[in-house]
Amino acid sequence: MRVAEVMTREVEFIAPDAPVSAAAELMGELDVGALPVGGPGDLRGIVTDRDLLYRVVARGLDAGRVRVAEVLSAPVVTCREEDTLQAVLDLMAANHLRRLPVLDAGGRVTGWVTLADLARAMLHGNPALQSALAELTGTPQA
Repeated sequence: MRVAEVMTREVEFIAPDAPVSAAAELMGELDVGALPVGGPGDLRGIVTDRDLLYRVVARGLDAGRVRVAEVLSAPVVTCREEDTLQAVLDLMAANHLRRLPVLDAGGRVTGWVTLADLARAMLHGNPALQSALAELTGTPQA
């Protein structure tokens, strides 16, 4: 299975010059823990809830004055639409990441893939894993 089959295609970006308060508000509205910064053809970085917590809140900075560009994480680890789920899972594990922007062949951001997306896809297609998890959790299989 390829990443293009499980990724989220609706990607919300935040501008690098936006205040971090706007990023936090957008994350809350979308119920996500990270936002790509820039645009589909100009990915500048990613800002995460942890970036906001440790680089703004913990330092007592004004979230209305600090710009996203000042606290984003870069460089960005990405994957490609044609990558296998296992390859992306390995990439995430090697870099201690929970989400990745997905790029097309031209290098534009076309999606977003999370560990939850990968887990759901791998679980759905693996009856042996479903059975093992059901045994571990005491959940009857459907």
